[in-house]
Amino acid sequence: MESSSVPSLASIEQWPVPTAAAAVVRADGTVAGAHGPTGRRFPLASVTKPLAAYAVLVAYEEGAIDLDEPAGPEGATVRHLLAHTSGLAFDENRVTAAPGTRRIYSNTGFEVLGDHVAKATDIPFAEYLRQAVLEPLGMAATTLDGSPAKDGVSTVDDLVRFAAEVQAPRLLDARTVLDAMTVTYPGLTGILPGYGHQRPNDWGLGFEIRDGKSPHWTGAGSSPRTFGHFGQSGTFLWIDPEAAAGRGAACVALTDRAFGAWAVEAWPVFTDAVLADLRR
Repeated sequence: MESSSVPSLASIEQWPVPTAAAAVVRADGTVAGAHGPTGRRFPLASVTKPLAAYAVLVAYEEGAIDLDEPAGPEGATVRHLLAHTSGLAFDENRVTAAPGTRRIYSNTGFEVLGDHVAKATDIPFAEYLRQAVLEPLGMAATTLDGSPAKDGVSTVDDLVRFAAEVQAPRLLDARTVLDAMTVTYPGLTGILPGYGHQRPNDWGLGFEIRDGKSPHWTGAGSSPRTFGHFGQSGTFLWIDPEAAAGRGAACVALTDRAFGAWAVEAWPVFTDAVLADLRR
């Protein structure tokens, strides 16, 4: 699938990766452009987290859970887990800080969230995600094959559907999505994986928020309101509410090369070029 309305998408051909696919979707749901095998399934790594978070928020709106009910370590809540402030360590079930005091990016926290929702709904989390998010959005090529933190597999085509949903919600109340893209527990410092210590290290509910972070995986021209996620499998999804002359747009890119120096170098340049195309 290819489109010339966002010509900078073709620059993924220059990335030092075996395979890449990318697309841009406007806030009205129209695909502004796409390039590469957008129907190919790629491991998402941590781009799984926004999908999982969306399912958690559906469970909240359905009344199965409450964002401020206890979950995870003593004193922590569902909200703490979504915002990476539960105090749980990165990849082990160990508490390293009091809830709400530090931004500690935690795969374990999202696994605890998945277990919490599964117990509350009596539905395995992967199945709940399918019923609550994937099936209603027509994301038939997307599966969760393990951890809700990192084991999703999807296509650019499917993630475009998700990015369109987040920009113009149908599955959730728009106010809930606004909460998800608004800084939760402001002012907390922490490490952004791959980019070092950030003061502050701002997050919403399952989405990382750009704000003034530097260095960062989005572009110099990305607005502070930009939110999304990247994955260690060489994947990212950003949504910039101020792109496309303030009307908003999102970009998805999936590759089959692990995140590393190549991505740190290539992604911001790519994003700035995409944003420039959208301004034209």
